[in-house]
Amino acid sequence: MTARALDSPARESLPVGKIHSPRGTPRLSKRSRWRAASLILVHVLVLVHLAHWRVRGSTLTPVEPSESMQTFELGYVNAGFIMFAVATLATLIVGRFFCGWACHVVAYQDASAWLLGRVGIRPRPIRSRLLIWVPLAAALYMFLWPTIARWLEGVRFAGFTAHFRTDEFWASFPGPGIAALTFVVDGFLIVYLLGAKGFCTYGCPYGAVFGFVDRSARARIRVTDACEGCGHCTATCTSNVLVHLEVARFGQVVDSGCMKCLDCIDVCPKDALYFGFGESRSSALSRAKVKGNVPARVYDFSFGEEVALALVFLGTLFAVRGLYDLVPFLLAIGLSVVSALAAVLGWRVVRRQRVMFQSRSLVEDGKRSALGWSALGLCVPWFLFVAHSSWVQVHATRGRWLLLDAKAQPEAERGPTLARSLAELDRAADLGLVDVADLEFQRGQILARQGDWDLARKRLQRALELDPKLALAAKELADLEPRRKEQLAMSEFRSATQARVAGQMQASEDHLLRALELFPLLTPANLDLSDLRMSKTPPDLAGARAALHAILEVDPLNAEAQRRLGLLEQRFGPEPGR
Repeated sequence: MTARALDSPARESLPVGKIHSPRGTPRLSKRSRWRAASLILVHVLVLVHLAHWRVRGSTLTPVEPSESMQTFELGYVNAGFIMFAVATLATLIVGRFFCGWACHVVAYQDASAWLLGRVGIRPRPIRSRLLIWVPLAAALYMFLWPTIARWLEGVRFAGFTAHFRTDEFWASFPGPGIAALTFVVDGFLIVYLLGAKGFCTYGCPYGAVFGFVDRSARARIRVTDACEGCGHCTATCTSNVLVHLEVARFGQVVDSGCMKCLDCIDVCPKDALYFGFGESRSSALSRAKVKGNVPARVYDFSFGEEVALALVFLGTLFAVRGLYDLVPFLLAIGLSVVSALAAVLGWRVVRRQRVMFQSRSLVEDGKRSALGWSALGLCVPWFLFVAHSSWVQVHATRGRWLLLDAKAQPEAERGPTLARSLAELDRAADLGLVDVADLEFQRGQILARQGDWDLARKRLQRALELDPKLALAAKELADLEPRRKEQLAMSEFRSATQARVAGQMQASEDHLLRALELFPLLTPANLDLSDLRMSKTPPDLAGARAALHAILEVDPLNAEAQRRLGLLEQRFGPEPGR
């Protein structure tokens, strides 16, 4: 394996208009129009689905592969899981047609490549040894980790249940602003930086699943003896597949990145390519290894740069994943990939005498161009933001882990851990650029347990302002006043006990009455009040019985109250009027 610099032309890239072929420049594919129509139809169906929900208030669960996470985590068999399963089975037969003809992110990437092409920009694909594993890691996280986490926590899986209708169609999706940013980053920006289908190559977890299954697909793009090796197929391919080399070596396209757009078939001047069934890829690869004709792949980064890419990717992913309850997983992946590339590119701009990127000069003879300075000008604030976000996430993560630890401790021992948790969460909130509903809820939760009722109420109300659908915050706020009264009642009860030990009987009774006024369900207070009234001279028999009956009104089977009433009846006779 060798490495090539970003400032060198791609040796495995054949851009349209640069083919050295006796047949000239490739013609435009007519199939691309049909594919564009298919992708537009997908968006029309999404809008119809959304309109149905807005009109009826309830609709079919989103037909989106990400909904499969609910199936693996909660056991909800929904429309998204069914669609993903059907698409995967179809891929096993005919290959990655779904990606090329029905994926909305592919539509945005193709639109971006077309727009860039209109202004003369044709980004070459960037090749990395380590970032190529990101989609697989993301797929394992989304579809396997929920099961592993449930097993580690000792939670028993309740089984699968049908979940095909929803009243909250948009509940699992980000707001319009973040959705638009996701499409811009994953669908447009990555294309310019990493080449056509850049997000499919370096970010898409669903593509990783389809690509793996595609390896066993029987239907492939194949070649006849009419092929002249002109390269028009490769020049037209938007999936960065070296079609002319693959069909020459294997007699078929074996690259799992092939999304079956079929443009290569349409532009072949000899009609030598076709889509059909035949020998599997595994057999073809085995034959190729025997012949020893598989060349070394060329990469854009040295091994040191690859390590830097991986570290920056992981650091950025930690910093932005779920940041401020806004950044969803796929956007975080896209931002992290872009961040990793920007870090290496920025380092080159600072250190090297000559740097080219996507045919644009950033540094020439040690002098940075305006574009080079602009690139550095964008990198500096971005990485300052990432560093700041990482610090926010560190404190927030520590606080949440400490809160979980506190919940696992006996109630009498939770105080110090809750205090440390609150301190970390407060730091995260103070450092943060915006208020976060989940953070405000957790802070309010701790403050309530510490008895700071006014500030707890303020935090919980703020959490509901930020997210009115945060049910846990609403419940905590509703329980706040009863819990406040219960804790105040317990404080009065303890004061009553201290006064009684000190011989201050009237003060003890006053404390007990205030405790019961705050929290009438405090059974020990009623029992002590009954004893206190019986200790008077003469005994307050009616008052003692009233305290015991107050217990039985709430708990008719309370054995201690019944026993004491029985003793009073034996000693003083039946209670008048009962």
